[in-house]
Amino acid sequence: MASSSTIESVLQEKRVFPPAPAFVKQANIAGMEAYRKMVAEAERDFEGFWARLGRETLSWSKPFTKVLDESKAPFFRWFHDGELNASYNCLDRHLETQGDKTAILFEADDGKVTKITYRQLHAEVCRLANALKAKGIKKGDRVLIYMPMSIQAVVAMQACARIAATHSVVFGGFSAKSVQERIIDAGAIAVITADGQFRGGKEIPLKPVVDEALGMGGCEAIKNVLVYKRSGSKVAMSAGRDTWWEDSVKGQAETCEPTFVNAEHPLFILYTSGSTGKPKGIQHSTGGYLLWCALTMKWVFDSKPSDVFWCTADVGWVTGHSYITYGPLAVGATEVVFEGVPTYPDAGRFWKIIQDHKVNVFYTAPTAIRSLIKAGGDLPKKYNLTSLRILGTVGEPINPEAWIWYHETVGGGRCPIVDTWWQTETGGHMISPLPGATPTKPGSATLPLPGIFADIVDETGHPVGKGKGGILVIKRP
Repeated sequence: MASSSTIESVLQEKRVFPPAPAFVKQANIAGMEAYRKMVAEAERDFEGFWARLGRETLSWSKPFTKVLDESKAPFFRWFHDGELNASYNCLDRHLETQGDKTAILFEADDGKVTKITYRQLHAEVCRLANALKAKGIKKGDRVLIYMPMSIQAVVAMQACARIAATHSVVFGGFSAKSVQERIIDAGAIAVITADGQFRGGKEIPLKPVVDEALGMGGCEAIKNVLVYKRSGSKVAMSAGRDTWWEDSVKGQAETCEPTFVNAEHPLFILYTSGSTGKPKGIQHSTGGYLLWCALTMKWVFDSKPSDVFWCTADVGWVTGHSYITYGPLAVGATEVVFEGVPTYPDAGRFWKIIQDHKVNVFYTAPTAIRSLIKAGGDLPKKYNLTSLRILGTVGEPINPEAWIWYHETVGGGRCPIVDTWWQTETGGHMISPLPGATPTKPGSATLPLPGIFADIVDETGHPVGKGKGGILVIKRP
């Protein structure tokens, strides 16, 4: 690794875009003064800051009295004497106030649209949760999920959370070897999958990949494989082990008492590409993770009750966990879930979805943005994108040229861009502009969020000072 004395700050960008006064007026965090006030509160009383937000944001079945336990650092424990359930926080608590609000607008690869309300989603999650319980799956068991982008993928994750089984989602494009390794490493006892999925007009098999993985050895602990019918293709079903999702949920009750768990209970394991060649399993707990998903929805995406939110990530990545399955539902949002790819049937697909569903907040990767510029830089102008109010980027740094194109061509020069820096390990945004507060600079993730203390240091751990390069550190848990 290069020593930090040779790390240069390469971004020489002078253009700065302050948020529009009209946007600032309506923002959840309005203006830099409001941002600085929150940063100061976190500096002054770190635990008090998180305690306040934890109580205001989440529903607890047993309120916490301890905020942060640093005694076993680096294994910090948050709210660890409190109890809650992630699925309850995402579904049940919205039923009285907005049960008939659309939770998910699902657009399939072929363009077919399915809408599901919070009440319907709650019923689907409960039916699957009851089916899992009927198969003997219980609190603390690990369930591997290998699903297409779909309402059912969200249902599977939420159903696991509801009964306190820890889920491990594997991206639907990964090989049988990846599935096998993750089953063994997580100690999974069940798999939820589908016969196949559609991407770009092509059917991609899923169940045959699971069968191959289970045949590789070391997966003897898998007692149940649940298969959702998506493609309708014929697949082999192993008697006694494999059941169709539809058969399993038939006759199950539409209510299922959530299993309330300690805030530190593992919600999920997600594997991130290891620099060692072997994927590393990251485990996220329930309380702290869910709180941060909800807060970043409110702060970074300025979430409003009337918004249609669209994160284009796959649920196989942490972005899909935090900003599809948990964050948007925790704040009661309406979100788009899309099965296909940005270039099918043509490179206007993303813009057409934004136009058709009147998307207000659009969150995608710089890689997608750059490929869409190549595929047709003027294409967005053919669509009505006036519903957009915030654009976001995730995954890697965005180069200033792509940023400017995104800002001008997609956002019409009026949408703040939130360029979010975070990792699988952090579970949510750490450094990002706040759309109603932070002046933005193309290619810069700007400032740490309130309560996140970041610095740039040299290899001895000393701050390097402004304008110099070094190692990025987060100083507090």
